[in-house]
Amino acid sequence: MPILMVKAKPNSRVSSLSQQEDGTWLAQLKSPPVDGKANAELIELVARRFGCAKSAVSIKTGAGSKLKRVTVPD
Repeated sequence: MPILMVKAKPNSRVSSLSQQEDGTWLAQLKSPPVDGKANAELIELVARRFGCAKSAVSIKTGAGSKLKRVTVPD
């Protein structure tokens, strides 16, 4: 399973996921970082981008920080 390095930016105006030049991903999330709402939106964005089920995507590390390691299926 590949691991993505994702920098989360909660409370953004738009919801988007884009790859940066250094290979990391930038996730702009509309949700606030409260009660796991931003993490849930991040999982949904990653699943949609990679065409897999939300249950197949997981936050490996960094659930409480802006920099996260997210696993996606092959």
